Amino acid sequence: MAIAVASFRSIIRSPSAVVFSLAFPLIFIVVFANIGGSAVSVEVGVAKTCDTINPVYQVLKKTGVVHLIKDQSTADMASNLSKGRGMDAIINIQKNEGRTPYTLHVQYTNASEQKGSILKSLLNSIFYQINSMGNPNPQPVAEIKATTIKGREYKYIDFLLPGMLGFSLLSSGVFGTAFVFLSLRLTLVIKRFFATPVKKYSIVLGEALARLVFSWIGALFIILVGHYFFGFTLIHGITTVANMLILSALGLIVFMGFGFIISGIAKNDSSVPPLSNIITMPQFLLSGTFFATTAFPTWLQGLSNILPLTYLNKAMRDVAFEGAGLGDVTKDLVVLGIWFIIVYAVAVKTFKWE
Repeated sequence: MAIAVASFRSIIRSPSAVVFSLAFPLIFIVVFANIGGSAVSVEVGVAKTCDTINPVYQVLKKTGVVHLIKDQSTADMASNLSKGRGMDAIINIQKNEGRTPYTLHVQYTNASEQKGSILKSLLNSIFYQINSMGNPNPQPVAEIKATTIKGREYKYIDFLLPGMLGFSLLSSGVFGTAFVFLSLRLTLVIKRFFATPVKKYSIVLGEALARLVFSWIGALFIILVGHYFFGFTLIHGITTVANMLILSALGLIVFMGFGFIISGIAKNDSSVPPLSNIITMPQFLLSGTFFATTAFPTWLQGLSNILPLTYLNKAMRDVAFEGAGLGDVTKDLVVLGIWFIIVYAVAVKTFKWE
């Protein structure tokens, strides 16, 4: 406890800790929440019974704004559409025997009205081109039949804020731990601990407890700012906040393991940033922190699916927006648990007293 108290004091006196854990995430939330995210991409599910060899589908497939999703089940598509989460519409193109060769059945949701309006405009333009192509007296080649379902709006802040929490936890766990333990080793503080009854686990647990309390304070601050100023969804209120704080603790413990490894192999202060960036930058960019991983090529999605931050971000979003409990995100927790075993097995091997 003495080590934890001393470590907590050093954290709150460190400008870099405050900047990485509080200032940066808050700045990103304010900026991205007000500009509404990055380039527009309309996520459109393709029904299992959809005819995919017709000219309408072929034109739609080549449209850069539309991202066609075919790898989800019918139930998952319907669920995601009702929440406007990763699904802005569902299309089902059918061949007709009548006057109009094709009918496009498109289902929108009021949970994603903005993206739905973009798709409507795009489809009207495509249909005008197809129906009038090369015909002075055009006969309709296809027609649109649209329906709209009710759903709960999935705002950009609902995607962004959990990613910013992950950003804060990863930064604090890796950079904070690496710098602190390297400094303790270079100044021979850990060597002096070696001459006392203090055990390795006491030092590690003391540092972990201090950083956990600080991260909880930061996480709670970010969640409350997001909820009251930007409308971040907390589907079950206090229960959701509690679950998010538990996930924050689990994520921080895993990320601290990376920091312990870096502090063990770094030779001096100048070698910590490049080693830390090798671990943090791929996760910041590929783990769904700022934008959805579905925008990546397939091979890059495979890489993002092995990173621990990907599963922490996903679990956070499921808990906050879906109302999932910790038992509902078991898969994500198992992956984080596997990373915990791997990281701390390496950390034990690289730990040095001096």
